[in-house]
Amino acid sequence: MPVSDIYPTTFDEDVPTKTNTNHCPECDGRVTPSGDESVCEDCGLVVDERRLDRGPEWGGYDEDECRRTGGVRTVSRHDRGLSTTIGHGTDSRGNQLSRRKRRQLARMRREHSRGQYESKADRNLMHGFTEIRRIVGALSLGDSLRDQACSLFRTAQSENLLRGRSIEGIAAACVYAAIRCNGLPRTLDEVATLAQVSQSRVKSCYKSLNAELGLPAKPMTPSEFVPQLASDLDVPDRLRRRAREYARRAQESGVTTGVRPSGFAAACLYKAGESTILTQDDVAEAADTTPVTVRTHWQTLNEVVD
Repeated sequence: MPVSDIYPTTFDEDVPTKTNTNHCPECDGRVTPSGDESVCEDCGLVVDERRLDRGPEWGGYDEDECRRTGGVRTVSRHDRGLSTTIGHGTDSRGNQLSRRKRRQLARMRREHSRGQYESKADRNLMHGFTEIRRIVGALSLGDSLRDQACSLFRTAQSENLLRGRSIEGIAAACVYAAIRCNGLPRTLDEVATLAQVSQSRVKSCYKSLNAELGLPAKPMTPSEFVPQLASDLDVPDRLRRRAREYARRAQESGVTTGVRPSGFAAACLYKAGESTILTQDDVAEAADTTPVTVRTHWQTLNEVVD
């Protein structure tokens, strides 16, 4: 059957219709409102509807977020994510821009970069936040810890702790401080290896942050490092559980006080896998320590366990 026989009269739903009558333009039936639409009771034709959603196009969780568009604000940017990115050679559809337009965008980018920082403090924040994002990304620590480290860097700047110290050292120290406050099994050596300054500078900056800001840093225990070492060495779960039990008993006896947690965790893992092919060199390399340290802690662990 041809479509013209079904719909003898044409009707375009995109064209606004007069809704002051209660008659359907198709079948002359009765039109009744239903929610945001006006529907014919006989043929089911939607005569009118709210075509434009005039609500906000973003999702906000507080009153301030509902007043602006664009991406959500973040503390990992010196301007909290309110900056603008100007394109280069193509438009939003991927078409090439003319030479005149490219020169205009180049001038806009230059002026935007000049006016992006209101003071030298903003420039230092940008440099420090970039360094923090680089270290956090290399360690795969997540956005939550990145934001905590950036907030700590901003607090350190407001307390004038950057004076006389390098921005890279404070940035790496903020990452390590966030790690310690969250109780993650990461060592200072791992953070200092990725930093652009020496380990002694990172350690000195962390001590300054801890003393001046009173960080709620949690003490690191050997049992927290056992799962990471076990994953790096690909040992069975039974050995991992046994090593954590050795570490717990050693902590209760007090022999882990003042020692490096990762080195003692390596000794616990070696003790749990003595009957396997796990060697002192293997666990020492995974824990970034020496076989002598593993052997010394292993002897101490034998006195506690046996």
